[in-house]
Amino acid sequence: MKSSSIVLRFVSAALLTGAAAFVPVMAQSGPAFKTLNTAQPSGSGDKVEVMEFFAYSCPHCAEMEPMVEKWVKTLPANVAFVRVPVAFNAAMQPMQQLYYSLEALDKLDLHPKVFNAIHQEGKKLFTKAAIIDWVASQGIDKAAFTSAFDSFGVTAKVKRAAEMTDTYAIEGTPSFAIGGKYVTSPGMTGDYASSITQAQKLLDQVLAEKK
Repeated sequence: MKSSSIVLRFVSAALLTGAAAFVPVMAQSGPAFKTLNTAQPSGSGDKVEVMEFFAYSCPHCAEMEPMVEKWVKTLPANVAFVRVPVAFNAAMQPMQQLYYSLEALDKLDLHPKVFNAIHQEGKKLFTKAAIIDWVASQGIDKAAFTSAFDSFGVTAKVKRAAEMTDTYAIEGTPSFAIGGKYVTSPGMTGDYASSITQAQKLLDQVLAEKK
């Protein structure tokens, strides 16, 4: 183990009723970010994309959510922030559908509440039935949500999320992809705050290169 710095590596360590969670363990030191071999095009037109790869079952994503929300509010108009729900196994797919269904119904104000429901209230929102019951308790029409949940559009976005997870070689959550070129995470930088600091540095670099 190198002594220059200590970083975290995300490993599969627990199951939340069938949904894998990733928790950090001590690992050997390494770079604070990685560079993709092939830069990926932006899916947001001329805007630089910042992607957050997350999982609702991930306690670290839940812990970071307020920090990420605060950071997003500081991003300039030429930057697009895109959340990508990750499924490391088939049991996690309903949570991907949950996110994209909320997006389709313009109900992403419930995004932080999902984390709170799972990690603070102990609700097991890992199946379609449990998810539908919970969103109904939040005032969303069951029929409308179910239609979105099972829709072609949501299914296509879930498939795309899986492709992006592979393309960016995401091994743990949360992770951040910057400008289609770089990936960083608390597992690389050592803690939550430093991962956002590193992501901002990479973003500043990408934006400077575009000028």
